[in-house]
Parts: sequence; C-alpha cells; structure tokens
Amino acid sequence: MDEVGRQKLWSEYGKTKTPALREKIIVEYAPLVKVVAGRLSMYLGYNVEYDDLVGYGVFGLIDAIDKFDPAKAVKFETYASLRIRGAILDQIRKMDWIPRTVRQKQRQIDDAIKKIEAEKGEAANDDEVAKELGISGDEYADWQSQMAVTNVISLDEFNENSTDDGVGGRETIADAAPGPEEVLEEKELKKTLADALELLTEKERKVILLYYYEELTLKEISNILEVSESRVSQLHMKGLAKMKTKLGKYMGILKMS
Repeated sequence: MDEVGRQKLWSEYGKTKTPALREKIIVEYAPLVKVVAGRLSMYLGYNVEYDDLVGYGVFGLIDAIDKFDPAKAVKFETYASLRIRGAILDQIRKMDWIPRTVRQKQRQIDDAIKKIEAEKGEAANDDEVAKELGISGDEYADWQSQMAVTNVISLDEFNENSTDDGVGGRETIADAAPGPEEVLEEKELKKTLADALELLTEKERKVILLYYYEELTLKEISNILEVSESRVSQLHMKGLAKMKTKLGKYMGILKMS
C-alpha cells in the first residue's frame, strides 16, 4: 500500500474504529515489527529467538495503533518503532534472565579494560584483557558472547529519552539549520568515529558498518560474512567494547541506532 492508501486507511479508522480496519492497519505495518526485532537481535544474538522478539513486538504495534494521534506532527512509523522496541525490551526485562554472574563478568571486563588503557594510553586488545582477567582467549571470547545479554540494559536510555509523542530526546539534523557549533561538533564526531573504527579488526569493522550504516540485520550480516549469527553478535560486541573509550560522549549514536 502506498502513502496515499495509508492516509486513507488512517482517515477511515479515525472515523469508525472497527475491528476490521484495525486488523488492516496491523497487517499493513507488521513488517515494521520484523525490522525492529531484527535490529534488536543484534544486541541479543542467539540468547533470544528472533520469532519471540517479533511476538513481543506485535503487542507494541497494537499499542501504538490504539494510542496514535494522526493530528500530531509525527509519522506513525516513528511512533510505532518506539512502541515496538519498548514492548520487546519490557518483556525481556520482565523475564529477568540476566544471571548475576554475567553482570559480574561485565564489570570485570570493564575494569580490566580501564586498567590496561590507563597504563598503556591506548586501546586494550583481547589478549591483554584475557591475561588481566587470568583466563584463556577462548574463555574470554565466551564471556563476550554472554555480554550481548547485558546490552538490553543500555538500551533503556532509548526509551527514557523518548516522549509519548514518539519524539526522541535528541534533535535531528532536520529539526533546525546547523549553527557554527553544530558544524564543528559534526566534524569532531566524524573524526572521532573514523579513529574509533581504526581500532577494529577487518571483520569487526565490517559488522559495525553493515549494521549501523547499511542497517542490515544479524541474519543478513551472517549471510554476507558467511559466519554464524552468534559469531556476528560476538564481533559486534567486541567492536563496541573497543570503540567505547574512543567515542566517549558519542557512544550514544551507536547504542541508540
């Protein structure tokens, strides 16, 4: 259905909110649930089934349809994406399935990285972190795959920075013409991001670029790189960990994408 058809559908639904029209809207926007679920699956890797994420997201879509106000200057797709994402994260948090040991490992890794980088003055590599933790390289890789689960917590900021109108807390480029300060900050951001990408291995860089720039899903990236989805998730988490210190205040551009 094209944009004109969608507007007509919303207009009809606004006049007579029949179950039949509501069902049509759900079917029309169902692909959006799959897109949002696919994006989130990158953070969760193989820890949660993709179909389960889609199932949780459908409730968010229905909630968005029931609460959306076409009179407000917000696209439904934008509003619904926030509701869908929020519904998925809410359900995952309700499950309370992040073991305490995983949280402890995350803190140990963060502390080890900070210590190494404070001593070296540059990014820590996997071998150095594993040595600092007193574990093997293979065991450290396993720890990192488990860390994908903890990223659900970091995504809380996404929902907290969003209003009920579906508008995020940050301004977009389209909101206003950039002033001198914004232009300088954009240049700084581009340089910082380029420097951060240089810290990554070739495969880690490909995963980050394919995910955040090409907006591909976990499954699509695994097909392109010809590796398992769990391996893609692991590369993603390793890449983020390396970029964390370099990006600093700009880390949100990746966590909230």
